[in-house]
Amino acid sequence: MFDTREKPRMVERAFLIGAYFDRADEDNANSLLDELVELVGTLEIEVVGRACVFVRSRHRGYLTGTGKAQELIDEAMDLEADCIVFDNELAPMQQRNWEEGGDITVIDREEVILDIFKMRARTKEASLQVELARMQYSLPRLARMWSHLDRQRGAGGGGSGGGGAARGEGEQQIEVDRRLARKRIDRIKAELESVRRNRETQRKQRADEGICQSSIVGYTNAGKSSLLNYLADSDILAEDKLFATLDPTTRRIELPDGQSLLLTDTVGFVRNLPHRLVEAFKATLEEAIISDFLIHVLDASSPEIYSLYETTLNVLEELKASGKPTIIVLNKIDLIKDDPDRLHELKSHFDENSVFVSVHTGEGMDRLMSKLTDMMVDRVSRLKLRIPQARHDLVALLHREGKIVSEEYEGNDVLLTAIIPHAMRHLFEELEIKPSENDATAAP
Repeated sequence: MFDTREKPRMVERAFLIGAYFDRADEDNANSLLDELVELVGTLEIEVVGRACVFVRSRHRGYLTGTGKAQELIDEAMDLEADCIVFDNELAPMQQRNWEEGGDITVIDREEVILDIFKMRARTKEASLQVELARMQYSLPRLARMWSHLDRQRGAGGGGSGGGGAARGEGEQQIEVDRRLARKRIDRIKAELESVRRNRETQRKQRADEGICQSSIVGYTNAGKSSLLNYLADSDILAEDKLFATLDPTTRRIELPDGQSLLLTDTVGFVRNLPHRLVEAFKATLEEAIISDFLIHVLDASSPEIYSLYETTLNVLEELKASGKPTIIVLNKIDLIKDDPDRLHELKSHFDENSVFVSVHTGEGMDRLMSKLTDMMVDRVSRLKLRIPQARHDLVALLHREGKIVSEEYEGNDVLLTAIIPHAMRHLFEELEIKPSENDATAAP
């Protein structure tokens, strides 16, 4: 049976390389390399060095030129790194050539993200999505798997199985593995389709109940899970780590006007998120597509806030979820309170539909709740009702799904003023107190 053969925890010291091809992109390349440091750190791998390299033209075999490649390999070896991590996407042949240039493992940004996703997956759905992305990534790299995934040496090194898979009977084994890999990919896709159908059923049930739905989206580590925990008084995993959330988590909250709102936490986005990961996680990200509106969370303290904002917009565009009504939430303002110029700049950049909050201190959360209520103002009605006490089930429904403003008893009836969702109004039309009846009730 084909197996990607999970690598043991042998990679401990990494040397990072980021290549850029336009001198105007140097700052952005360094910023992406900073992010790669965080990504690699999430895997608990020490970064012993880094290099941001200008490349005049892409080299088909190495991405950089052969001389520069050997220079970087030598620098990594001098630092006793056991792995080179590229911020750029490497073709399978390029990875193989770098590994053959030195006794060292070479991986790229995508493989790092895949490893983090595998570590973070908690549910069967997330595990399937990660496995699909890993299999699609691994399929064109089968020729190098025999040695590469052992993480003991590069593809040119010795050891059990190293190189044998590329000639003789090994070529036949690779073809067998490829067929098995494709079959597994098809099976995973079928299982994920079943997951999507189950999700669609759950969504239809929510829609039938007339409950508004909103998805919390944004860059990874912006504070999305912490925001959901605060609003729903829940205890979802919220760590100061990249991709702490892979599985969509939905919680129900009650707004000040009595309306119920379903909030869903989604996987965080990242710059240069590989396309196959977006594809693999569409079952998760579909929550953003079907939501009535979005809550876009940004880290107000991040110096890269504008580019991270654009990254999220680009992913939403790819998901065909752009253009939805959106509340922009700038979180972590407690970290920039001593910088009034920064606050003024952010307020000038983002429109009046943005809210500045600190989930840590609670500042601005009341205003956010008001914004959520405003987004749903056209979904509710304020009604005066006369409900027979024998229909206590309807009173219970109002307490559960709406908000009771006032409640008193008159004979065998309950007189209520309630705020209810439009979707439920038909249940109470015959019980509504008309203006003339209301006047008669108020008369001495």
